[in-house]
Amino acid sequence: MKFGGVFGAFSVVSVSVATVFVFWSFPVYGGDIVHEDDIAPKRPGCQNNFVLVKVPTWVDGEQNIEYVGLGARFGPTLESKEKHANQTRLTLAEPADCCSTPKKKLTGEAILVQRGNCSFTTKANIAEDAGASAILIVNNSTGLFKMVCEEDADIDIQIPVVMLPQDAGASLGSFLSNNSVVSVQLYSPKRPPVDVAEVFLWLMAVGTILCASYWSAWSAREAAIERDKLLKDDSDDVPDVGGSGSMGFIDISTRSAVLFVAVASCFLVMLYKLMSFWFIEVLVVLFCIGGVEGLQTCLVSLLSSFRRFEHPAESFVKVPFLGAISYLTLAVSPFCITFAVVWAVYRRISFAWIGQDILGIALIITVLQIVHVPNLKVGTVLLSCAFLYDIFWVFFSKVLFHESVMIVVARGDRSGEDGIPMLLKIPRMFDPWGGYSIIGFGDIILPGLLVAFSLRYDWLANRNLRGGYFLWAMTAYGLGLLITYLALNMMDGHGQPALLYIVPFTLGTMLTLGKRRGELKILWRRGEPERPCPHFEPAQPSQ
Repeated sequence: MKFGGVFGAFSVVSVSVATVFVFWSFPVYGGDIVHEDDIAPKRPGCQNNFVLVKVPTWVDGEQNIEYVGLGARFGPTLESKEKHANQTRLTLAEPADCCSTPKKKLTGEAILVQRGNCSFTTKANIAEDAGASAILIVNNSTGLFKMVCEEDADIDIQIPVVMLPQDAGASLGSFLSNNSVVSVQLYSPKRPPVDVAEVFLWLMAVGTILCASYWSAWSAREAAIERDKLLKDDSDDVPDVGGSGSMGFIDISTRSAVLFVAVASCFLVMLYKLMSFWFIEVLVVLFCIGGVEGLQTCLVSLLSSFRRFEHPAESFVKVPFLGAISYLTLAVSPFCITFAVVWAVYRRISFAWIGQDILGIALIITVLQIVHVPNLKVGTVLLSCAFLYDIFWVFFSKVLFHESVMIVVARGDRSGEDGIPMLLKIPRMFDPWGGYSIIGFGDIILPGLLVAFSLRYDWLANRNLRGGYFLWAMTAYGLGLLITYLALNMMDGHGQPALLYIVPFTLGTMLTLGKRRGELKILWRRGEPERPCPHFEPAQPSQ
């Protein structure tokens, strides 16, 4: 496969973008409902999980905005089903901070109070004694604060206690100040055990590796056939199919596999520190460049396989600064550029995830076609390093940064955007909390390199599916990703490092199978089967 696109002359840029962004592994993520906190104190009567709470509102009988609050460590457990949650009238506290007995007696209303001047448990006890059925505490910032119990506090509180962000409190307070009748509901629905989005995301990841592996194996076999033909004809122009030669393949070395961890970690920390609106815009531009190159490469290769497009695919024209470009590439490239630009402009609309996934899948397939693992040794080093990298930045980075760096970057916190673009994502269709199920490019690319290697080996060795390595490696990847989603749902949507589960399955399968078949040494060092020399003619048996 030769680079011949509009960005063909800039293939180094594309590969650099891929190396920096596509190899990043982000956690499979479904969004946290339960906010775990091992620091906030727990004791009997004060051991609730910090759960997100839905707060739908009605103003003068008309349904209004639905807000999201955070339940307190104390108080009763909130109802999980909307149909069982009572609709309660809301009233303003007097005084506003509810640090002293309200001026008027309450008869089962929910009370809206401001944070500050006294503890959360004090506010809740005063509101309950005054006859309130629930208390909504308005935070003094746009975020949500975890409400805990003081050591000497009275925590025998029997009414729900929920914190609202500042903007929600200001809006509700404005309606109440204008003598509008405001009602609220409080409930915290649970996520379904499995969402269909995860099924489709699994199919997307497996299907992407499947397509990329067959394309990579087909290209490697064509290159090997061409090389054997040139050797048989005693040609001096023999392409080097085993490295970064004229065929446009890039073999990863052991050193670059180790370097990946350091480079990826540095960029991840840079993303974490510089996460902002403008920085996301830069990532979007870089993602579009890689996406255009990937989409153009995939379309040109697909169309050129049809007889109708053979001539424009093999006819070239010289373009200033870009060199020789096929007429088919010139025809396809404007569509690819337009597609990426339209996605970038309208990426905040509800169905923009479709365009992001198309660009992402095309980029992943192209990278798996270009970048090769030459042998099992390099694959083992690469996946082992990625395994440690994923675990550290999801789990152990909390020790240094007090939060999971990987999850913060994947969500796009502090950027004002709904996550970074280097992800495949699908909206959660039957989840009352909505959101997206996501998987990082690296969770497909990194194990995909090993899976593609297994199919190239099988084809060069003329192995069938059952007798080769590809079927087992592909199955192992699918099972590893499936276990990842099971772990995700068992952990209430907390982000999971996919490579924690995928690497042992895929790498372990290849190593075990190679050992049992007695081919581990060949897989580890050569990475391709022994092939007869084209000049050697086997002797014919004498009659």
